[in-house]
Amino acid sequence: MTDLTKIFKALSDESRLAIYQLIRERCGSTHEASEAELNRSVSKIAEEFDLALSTVSHHLRELKNAGLIQCEKRGQRIYCSAGVEALRPVGEFLEDRGS
Repeated sequence: MTDLTKIFKALSDESRLAIYQLIRERCGSTHEASEAELNRSVSKIAEEFDLALSTVSHHLRELKNAGLIQCEKRGQRIYCSAGVEALRPVGEFLEDRGS
């Protein structure tokens, strides 16, 4: 499966798209560093959705496999961040007009 296919597949789910958007917003947060980091933890992300933690974890795994987010475990917590270059293939695809 190509990177582009993985990205579109990952973002085609409404919940995953919402989770990805939340992570992107929180990565650009102006909060104090420790608060912003805490807001990117899997447990804090899960609190925002009416989904089981296991379901959110599944969605995060799909986003990670598509290269859209990175996850880092530190101690008891796992923190997520959006990949800066993750959507580049989508932009290139949309700009390419078959030239």
